[in-house]
Amino acid sequence: MVAVKRSARRASAAAGEWVRDAGARRDFDSKRAAREWADELSDERTLWVQNAHPADDSPVDGYLVARTVAFWVSRDEESPGEQVTLGE
Repeated sequence: MVAVKRSARRASAAAGEWVRDAGARRDFDSKRAAREWADELSDERTLWVQNAHPADDSPVDGYLVARTVAFWVSRDEESPGEQVTLGE
């Protein structure tokens, strides 16, 4: 299960519309499916699924997030790097 954080809703109109129409959480069959959804919702700003911290006692496995400060906003230029999950 992925929860949509406020940063993602602010960065992506599509993410905000999802929350408005379907709620702030979504179930997925796999991490890959969740990451593909994040990519689909990314338009001018990049969204990604951040793993929930092991001590997080909420029922979610991850969070759809975006940087709160858009120091890198263009998806047309080469990005400064990608985030990866350790252990994968």
